[in-house]
Amino acid sequence: MTSYVTVARDATAEVEDRGSRFLCTLRRVATEAEARALVADLRRQHHDARHHCSAFVLGPDGAVQRSSDDGEPAGTAGAPMLEVLRGAGLSDVAAVVTRWFGGTLLGAGGLVRAYGDAVRGAVADAGVLRRSLLTELAVDLDHAEAGRVEGELRSRGVVVLDVAYDARVRLLLAAPPDGVERLDALVAAATGGRSLAVAVGERWVDVTD
Repeated sequence: MTSYVTVARDATAEVEDRGSRFLCTLRRVATEAEARALVADLRRQHHDARHHCSAFVLGPDGAVQRSSDDGEPAGTAGAPMLEVLRGAGLSDVAAVVTRWFGGTLLGAGGLVRAYGDAVRGAVADAGVLRRSLLTELAVDLDHAEAGRVEGELRSRGVVVLDVAYDARVRLLLAAPPDGVERLDALVAAATGGRSLAVAVGERWVDVTD
């Protein structure tokens, strides 16, 4: 697993059916604790609502998947919400649908449709971005040339993760595994062969397709 898709931004969407309101809050989250904290926060924020149903998918391979009907009939809320997230191929995302009851029972089919449609609307509004597992590489430079080298590398599309200033300047760069050789060549050209890019680890990074 070297890449996966998550939401590009937080989003909300609302569906109404026979007086009941279904408000979906969609957020990017990194852990199960963050997902559960979102549910708790919305429960406090919308304390007058009857249900706060949730679904979330976590991890590059989507290994962690949870859903909750929060008092709705079994399988009518959390499961269809989770299915929307899975169908969109998303991970590191949590969806919470807050429902205000309108006085009319919607039946199982109506609930499945309303909860699913609320999440679909939020997913459409959020958009998506890809995360890729990139190789981290460090380049140590003299202060006098650091700014120029950084600017030249950025202009050639190199991902600069961090710049640290000490006795020397360290650029932390990122490249896909098949792009390390090209990055090495760019660093050599920018520094006249005086500096090398040294692999120091791996990191998941947001990228644009």
